[in-house]
Amino acid sequence: IRRSQPSRAAPMISVLILTRNEERDLPGCLDSVAWSDDVHVFDSLSDDATLAVAHGRGAKVRQRQFDNYAAQRNAALHGLDFKYPWVLVLDADERVPEAMRSEILDRVTAGADDIAAFRIRRRDFLGNTWLKRSQLSPWYVRLVRPDRVRYERLVNEILKVDGRILDLEQPFDHHPFSKGMAHWLAKHNTYSTMEARHIVEGRRSHSPFSVTQAFFNRDFNERRYHQKELFYRLPGRPLVKFLLIYFFRLGLLDGRAGLTYATLQAIYEYMIVLKTREIRNAEGRDMMHPDRPQAHKT
Repeated sequence: IRRSQPSRAAPMISVLILTRNEERDLPGCLDSVAWSDDVHVFDSLSDDATLAVAHGRGAKVRQRQFDNYAAQRNAALHGLDFKYPWVLVLDADERVPEAMRSEILDRVTAGADDIAAFRIRRRDFLGNTWLKRSQLSPWYVRLVRPDRVRYERLVNEILKVDGRILDLEQPFDHHPFSKGMAHWLAKHNTYSTMEARHIVEGRRSHSPFSVTQAFFNRDFNERRYHQKELFYRLPGRPLVKFLLIYFFRLGLLDGRAGLTYATLQAIYEYMIVLKTREIRNAEGRDMMHPDRPQAHKT
């Protein structure tokens, strides 16, 4: 496999890749960041060849038992010994094109001290089709100063940033269906369980939420947090999500891939609705019959 040539300038960027049984996708991800001399793989106790792949390509490897997504990312960002002050955070099914590599090296070199992170546009692919219009949230904060950021929320985590966030022009690529449709569905089955628990616990604790903040907060991450909380309060969410992706966002112009993606996202939303209802019904039965054994939470 041909590896990227090192930059003529000092890299100044460390790379963090989070993994769990990623022997298939990890080689491509590592090859796309071979320009960095400080690549870390933070693994959730894989039982395939992930560690062998990482060691074979010279990455530094650390393992930790997975508990939730925010805790795992925080443990990596704040617990690893990075060589450089800037860290590019990736998943194994993501790739860094040459144009993005050049831009981040230039921007980090010229960046001011008050800049804490960079937001990067992600291009999601279904097969060979870029879901250009179907993708709901294409912007992600991925290039960060670890000491000035912290993840919150158990799943679909939100990044809190202490400082300015700037946007990069060049995107990176994401292949969420690289392991097949069954893997995507299984992963989102897990996500939907975590989302349902988050919704129930948030309502129970009366977590803060503001419609105004959902539309007018100047901070992208804060705005996204409140938009998600608003969305979870809408009736008919699965249908709303399909219509939003396929018609309002013009996912229909992405062809068969757009229709498939909009349908899958509606199914995912319906899984969250069903599991949220199931958890609440189980809690209601427990309150009506406090003397019997507690029902198993989904």
